[in-house]
Amino acid sequence: MLYFLYEWLARGQEHVPLLNLLKYLTFRTGMAMLTAYIVAVAMGSRFIRWMKAKQGKGQPIRTDGIARHVTEKAGTPTMGGFMILAGLFVGAILWADLSNIHVWVVLLITGSYGVLGFMDDYAKVTKQTTAGLSSVQKLIAQFAVAIIAAVLLILFAPRSEMAPGMETSLVFPFFKTLVINLGWFYVAFAAVTIAGFSNAVNLTDGLDGLAIVPVMIAAATFGLITYLVGNYKFADYLNLHFAPGVGELAVLCGAIIGGGMGFLWYNAPPAKIFMGDTGSLALGGALGAIAVCSKHELVLGIVGGLFVAEALSVIIQVGYFKKTGKRVFLMAPIHHHFEKLGWPESTVVIRFWIVAMMLSFIGLATLKLR
Repeated sequence: MLYFLYEWLARGQEHVPLLNLLKYLTFRTGMAMLTAYIVAVAMGSRFIRWMKAKQGKGQPIRTDGIARHVTEKAGTPTMGGFMILAGLFVGAILWADLSNIHVWVVLLITGSYGVLGFMDDYAKVTKQTTAGLSSVQKLIAQFAVAIIAAVLLILFAPRSEMAPGMETSLVFPFFKTLVINLGWFYVAFAAVTIAGFSNAVNLTDGLDGLAIVPVMIAAATFGLITYLVGNYKFADYLNLHFAPGVGELAVLCGAIIGGGMGFLWYNAPPAKIFMGDTGSLALGGALGAIAVCSKHELVLGIVGGLFVAEALSVIIQVGYFKKTGKRVFLMAPIHHHFEKLGWPESTVVIRFWIVAMMLSFIGLATLKLR
């Protein structure tokens, strides 16, 4: 919104030195981060008290899971994702270029998945059960929105004359020229990327601070990636595929980081509020959509490898148990496996953060190792 003000004054040939800062993407990214942080922190205590009053017993805890969770985490309210999303949307609307199609596509995914997550959290809280919406219901909704988003990108995203057909192409990391044009099959691939990563983040959200820090690490990584691929000079120097307009998503990545930091202020152990599906589905979908916009879907699998591992642990556990009646892990998702081995919660969380950071560095290395 403030970017519109800058453009309006620039057209009127008004010279306001301070407003000239608004043309710099780095400045607006930093301000979006700060704005989102302030909004999330400002909501904090009052929002948590309100959620406690409304939810009563708070988020239901699995009785067949880690025994100490039943006593230590019982009564903690959920839907803390509202704090992150409030900061994200305020930061994005204030500081992003709202004429950019990529911004609206990511906000569409984030908002829609946030509503879906809220419906799931609401069902769990009101029924006091860990089973909210069915998996089929959530997947249908996720894929429907993701397909719409992918079609919008194909039809309306800016084209690069240097790389025709890029809007439906799959770009492989580590290779300079390996690109496969999937045509309209790209819609299905993009939908799987967005919906799949949304659910992967959702499965990771099981311990205090476990999901939000890797989300912020991934957002910071993709903030840099979108900034580079959206700038023709940087993209050309690094032999990346130029994606016009994608640089504006750095502002949204900054807002994700700021909102996440504000939420972590209250989610740090012992958590005063849980993110819930309201936050995890939305943030996972946002990262998936940003990867699709920037044509770095496969790099997301590296940067977000922690989330991928969490999702795979569940798939492997369920599939193997149905086939043999035995379990591969002591408990899935895999962070609970390490808790069952006797690792303290803080140890699991911090070591998973370290893994997320190392995977982020590997993902960034793909920008130059080609």
